[in-house]
Amino acid sequence: MDIEDIRCVLIIGAGTMGQQIALQCAMHGYEVIVYDTSAKALETATATIKTYAEQLVSQKRLPPDEGNAALARISFTTNPEEAAKADLLSESIPEDPDLKAKVFAQFNKICPPHTIFTTNTSTLAPSMYADATGRLGQFAALHFHNYVWDANLADIMPHPGTSPETVKLLYAFAKQIGQVPLVLKKESPEYVFNAMFGAINKAAITLLFNGIASVEDVDRAWMIITKMPIGPFGMLDVIGLDTAWHIMQSKAQMSGDPQQQAVADRWKAEYLDKGRLGVKTSRGFYTYPDPVYVRPDFLTGETN
Repeated sequence: MDIEDIRCVLIIGAGTMGQQIALQCAMHGYEVIVYDTSAKALETATATIKTYAEQLVSQKRLPPDEGNAALARISFTTNPEEAAKADLLSESIPEDPDLKAKVFAQFNKICPPHTIFTTNTSTLAPSMYADATGRLGQFAALHFHNYVWDANLADIMPHPGTSPETVKLLYAFAKQIGQVPLVLKKESPEYVFNAMFGAINKAAITLLFNGIASVEDVDRAWMIITKMPIGPFGMLDVIGLDTAWHIMQSKAQMSGDPQQQAVADRWKAEYLDKGRLGVKTSRGFYTYPDPVYVRPDFLTGETN
């Protein structure tokens, strides 16, 4: 199978990352099918993807006609049988290895034999559910970062059974959709950037939960020293506090560490249960669309 043979991309999961991967593929000429079991999730995804496209057009990063053409290439369905024409599958569902295994097994029965299967998991090793795909050689992690069109980085993480041909094909595909591909030499669930970012987040959350520093001062310290325009808590708002919780919960369950579980439980109670999911709900650690960290006086310590 060559890169020219990939024409239709199936997105499993209509959440934040599924939406972004769908639009990125469509903007680069691919036919895209977004599948989810929830009609409501698909309705939300349809509106969000349209908003993303409109924002890129308004920023003059995408010509209006190309934005409309990209949206026209995306279809949405709750019918798994529409996967029958997919050449590449990208999965972005919750970080539950049993759920992922069940979904991959389901689509292995539907998709053509040549379809490449990929997982966008952030915390799991693909070998944990590779057998369920029924196509060991044609399966690997193809991991994207938020926002896909800004981050422009895709991690390719093969499991021990992934064929060299699949790695080569995914490398070419990542480049085809405007990403810089990084091929990991072996499985490491947190990839490259996430391994570093996770350590920063853990330190930031510890400072906050232990009452050592405020959200604003943690971000202020990071922004002043690194000269970055956003701090750890601002970045977590962009990623989504629900996404962060799923990662925390997955790690806590896999480790069995009661302290990790306590942090995940507190995170859920203080943010998720109150509807504070970050940018997507206009409130997380900050209030949007005008978070205080973008104001000129934030770094002087005068804005909190």
